[in-house]
Amino acid sequence: MHSTSTDCPQPAIGYDHVGIRVSNRQRALRFYQGLGFRETYRIPRGEANEMATPAGVRINLIFNGATRPGAKNVLLDEPVKLPGMTHPAFLVADIQQFQNWLTQQGIVITEGPKRIGPRRVALFIRDPDGNVLEFNQLIPAEGENHETV
Repeated sequence: MHSTSTDCPQPAIGYDHVGIRVSNRQRALRFYQGLGFRETYRIPRGEANEMATPAGVRINLIFNGATRPGAKNVLLDEPVKLPGMTHPAFLVADIQQFQNWLTQQGIVITEGPKRIGPRRVALFIRDPDGNVLEFNQLIPAEGENHETV
């Protein structure tokens, strides 16, 4: 592939979804439904689905994962760090309220909440298969007006 320009002529204009491989369909559906995702489409052969929140945040669950003892995450929990996607990061309006809800539901917060850089507070949880999920509340920059129109 040869090109005179290094800039992609069609850069990404949005983000559609993330695929999350799980080992148990019913358990994963219960967990992600609890987080506010609803199944919007099931791929006909049953290997995956599409889920979305009321705000339109979308994920695909992929139902062909092997069960690992202790829900170990091959990308994060092994001493050799393999390349790959380590986690999706979602936005919430109020991280404290979300943290309180997680605690009430018995969902373990594995890290945070903590400030990461100048623009967000984050916390991390794991799904029943050990997949890491990050949730962020954005912090307005000083002087920014964030009134809703």
